[in-house]
Parts: sequence; C-alpha cells; structure tokens
Amino acid sequence: MDSKFDAKFWQDRRVLVTGATGLVGGWLVKRLLDAEADVVCLVRDWTPQAEIIRCGDIDRVTVVRGDICDQVCLERTLGEFEIETVIHLAAQTIVGIANRNPGSTFEANIGGTWKLLEACRRSPRVQQIVLASSDKAYGDAKVLPYTEETPLAGMHPYDVSKSCGDLIAQTYANTYDLPVCVTRCGNFYGGGDLNWNRILPGTIRSVLREQPPVIRSDGSFIRDYFYVEDGAAAYMHLAEQMAAKPELAGEAFNLSTEIQVSVLELVERVLKVMGSDIKPVVLGEASNEIKHQYLDAEKARRMLGWEPLFTLDEGLTRTIQWYRNYIQTTSQQASHVGAGRAQAAA
Repeated sequence: MDSKFDAKFWQDRRVLVTGATGLVGGWLVKRLLDAEADVVCLVRDWTPQAEIIRCGDIDRVTVVRGDICDQVCLERTLGEFEIETVIHLAAQTIVGIANRNPGSTFEANIGGTWKLLEACRRSPRVQQIVLASSDKAYGDAKVLPYTEETPLAGMHPYDVSKSCGDLIAQTYANTYDLPVCVTRCGNFYGGGDLNWNRILPGTIRSVLREQPPVIRSDGSFIRDYFYVEDGAAAYMHLAEQMAAKPELAGEAFNLSTEIQVSVLELVERVLKVMGSDIKPVVLGEASNEIKHQYLDAEKARRMLGWEPLFTLDEGLTRTIQWYRNYIQTTSQQASHVGAGRAQAAA
C-alpha cells in the first residue's frame, strides 16, 4: 500500500472509525494501522468475510460493539478512549435497499449522522471529524460536472439520506464550530466488496466462473468510479489538512478521478483486463437511479493539495487480482472442508 501519509501526525493518534467492516472502512483501518495510529472501531454486525476481519486487522484495533444510532454508546466511546480524530463511514449504502426500506436508511444515514456529531460536540478532545457523504447528495443535477456549489437536492430515499446527512454536518460546523469536513465521492470499488449485486464484484466473479456478467440497468448510466485505496488515503489526508488549517472546518470536498464511464464501458474494461470475450447480459431493470453523474475535484486539488494515487486501469487491475486471490482461497477452503467431511463420514 502507498505510504503517502504524515507518520508523525498519525503515530499513537486515537482515531474512531465507524463503518470499519464496510468496503472503504477495511482499507482505511489497514492504512491507519500502517501509520501506527491507535484505532477504535464501532462495529454493529459481525461479518466474517469483511476485509478487516478476514485479514486479521480486527485483532489489532479496539472494537466497540454498538450502533451508530446509539448516542449514549457514541459519547461513552469518544470519552473513554479519548478520541482525537473521527472518520465517519457507517451508512446504509445500497440504493435498492433504500428504495425497499427507506426507514432504516434514514435512521442510519440521517439519525446516525446527527447523533455522532452531537456526541462529538459533547466531547472536547475531538479535533477533526471527516464525514463521508456522496455524489448522490447532489441528486440529479442538470449541470455537469458537479461542483461543491451544486445544490444538494436528492429526490429518492438514498439520495435524500445523503443530502440530509451532508447538511446536518454543515449545520454543526456553522452553528457550533464543530471541526467537521464532508467528502463527496463517486462510486467506490475495490477488493473487499462482497455485495455481488454491485457491478464490479459481480462482473469479476462471473468472469472467473466463466459465466456472463449481469447488468441490472440498460448499461448507459454514467458514473464516477473511485478506487477504495484512494478513498482511504484521501480521508487521512483531509484529517491532516484540517489539523494544519482549522479554517477548513465546514468545507465539503469532491474527491474524484474525474473520468466519466458508463456501466457498460466499465464492464467491457474489466472483460478486456481479464482477457475474456464473454458478452454481458443487460436486464434494463434499474429504477430510481440517477442517469449521469460525475464530479469536479478542482477544489480538493487547490485547497488540500490532493490528487488520486491510482488511475482507473490501475485500480481495476488491483481489484481483479484481489478477487482472483479471494475466490481461489475460498474455493480451496471449501474443498478442504468437503474433504474433511467425507473423511469423517467414512
């Protein structure tokens, strides 16, 4: 992993990560441990295949079992572990789930945000809060690319939850001088995402099984794809910049490679890298999703001196290799278990 971080800033620094069992969270924790930070993770559900658990990083952090909506738990965690930096990633992130069950999405993405920020407001040792919003917070804006001046105007459950959480963060910065910054990233991808309904892990697994990948939409939706290790590095860089420049509090930053790619084009890139001539199956079933999104990251480059560490092709290559290793390992484990059962039965 690239080591581009301020080692002196992070060494022994007490950092709370919410959403550590998620895609970005696993890579962020890995990077924080490389920087010798003292990491505390809020974990609600035990998910054995999450990257942080699978690779053993869970044994190198302090785990607090709790829910992001439990404000008492949050205040206790911030106080007892003397947290200095908070990186808030916990959220319900699946658009389809939000459409089917908006209540739980609103509770996690809106309620969890204000409860964490309120707990931080009551915890004077907290010095930086990095809050992950999303490009979906902008809704279906007519002018592209989205800049940080684009109004937050979500229309559907997931988009609205991100718009609201984003605005709540700005409220706490402006009203209470809370040291919080917001990140708005595109669609994260990378090794460790085991939601096979998402386009990249699903496509890669299908090709490795020599099956046609499935595209839920018509393939024309254009997205801003952001590699997960870039996201982990960006969150840490933003926290470092906030420590050096307190005036950044309340700012929001788009983080993006600024490349427009349709779903079909992305699948075709994956097929090319994997050397496959399998044709995808296009279902055309997606609903309540924004057709065209991409971000302008000029503000982050100018104010934070930030730039991505990986190109799209580099990120895809690393992602595909991760899944090759993962599927090979899990297949071997399944074979060993099957052989053991057969031997026991004999």
